[in-house]
Amino acid sequence: AWYARPATDFLPEDADLRGYARSEFEPETDIMDVWFYSGVSHLAVLRSGEWPELVKDGDTTPADLYVEGHDQYRGWFQSSLLTSVALFDEAPFEGVVTHGFVVDGSGRKMSKSLGNVIAPQDLIKRYGADILRLWVASVDYRDDDPISEEILTRCAEAYRKLRNTARYLLSNLYDFQPAEALPYGELHPLDRRVLRQTRKVARRVAEGYESYEFHVVYHSLLGFCTTTLSAFYLDVIKDRLYASPAASRERRSAQTALHRIARSLSTLLAPVLAFTAEEIWEGLPSPKEQSVHLERFEALEDLPEDSSSDPAWDRLMKLRDEVAVILEEARREKVIGSSLEGAIRIGGATALDGDLQATGLGLDGLADFFIVSGLSLSAPREKSARASGVYEGLTLAFAPAEGRRCDRCWKVTPEAVADGLCERCRRALGEAAA
Repeated sequence: AWYARPATDFLPEDADLRGYARSEFEPETDIMDVWFYSGVSHLAVLRSGEWPELVKDGDTTPADLYVEGHDQYRGWFQSSLLTSVALFDEAPFEGVVTHGFVVDGSGRKMSKSLGNVIAPQDLIKRYGADILRLWVASVDYRDDDPISEEILTRCAEAYRKLRNTARYLLSNLYDFQPAEALPYGELHPLDRRVLRQTRKVARRVAEGYESYEFHVVYHSLLGFCTTTLSAFYLDVIKDRLYASPAASRERRSAQTALHRIARSLSTLLAPVLAFTAEEIWEGLPSPKEQSVHLERFEALEDLPEDSSSDPAWDRLMKLRDEVAVILEEARREKVIGSSLEGAIRIGGATALDGDLQATGLGLDGLADFFIVSGLSLSAPREKSARASGVYEGLTLAFAPAEGRRCDRCWKVTPEAVADGLCERCRRALGEAAA
């Protein structure tokens, strides 16, 4: 407008022209100072009157955020601050975020002469928009961040881990409706624990978004899916999901947890993986909002605040690691093919009493916790037993599980196996056929 319209359009009617006629004024087209012009952009935008939502208590509020490269501390950030303080005695922004620059895999600045420029649109065609968005979220943008085929391949692998975890959650909700969810207090102890872990991750992710630390969001969600879910929880609950009667409380408890985790994962991923999160959301059973982008974060804040059992769970997890070492040795020696072909003998088991009571797991749940077919708590100490490094006076020993393997649940049981099925599986199939 300044370059196209006459000066009379900009002169106020009551301007003191010092004796000059209005027609004698011409707009000056030379640039006085680029930093001055960019520095008063807050005056042209925030205080232009075109954004009434920025006016609060009769005054214009500063911008929530100014975002630019770290080279702008002496540039736009400074000129904006100086002009705003001079004119209005306040900063034009509530906060400032600075970022580095994208460099190639060797850390070199991208330039056409070096031939190392990577166009975002080319990456989107090859990998999809969500993987490029995930890479942006995975790096600490405050530094200069390298990008290469190798880096994007690793990012694609991380994406597949997130996606496959979500797919597994949804695949086990095919016959579940939210109305069938169990109250928190009636859930299996492991399901209650994983929901508390989900809430902890959700809080950390929300804090990451709030502080613009998107790499914290990325690492928190990836670690949760990889370590908490895939490496432990989803493995431990397979027996309840696949072998328990379809409408049993044991299975519904696991599905209740999976449903809440899937909802939470979808909402927490949405700001970064916009399309993938929508796919997850569409796969969830109704009722739900039409789009995940219309939903708030599923942070599970309705759960009771109770972390008193966490130390007990931590010790039991360490004990499980010790059992896993014993089972792996038996697998290497070809004594067993899978952990369900083994049993664990525990000596001095009274050392576990306090933690089993605190977690609510109980002795009956310990075999499933270890993913073995048998557990003996009264076996005498034997040469092959090894002392636990977690519980004083407790020993662990391996023994092959006794009995026959059920063709359905794969557990080895001393019970009579008719038609290849254990009593529990025959009962489950009978209920399904009824």
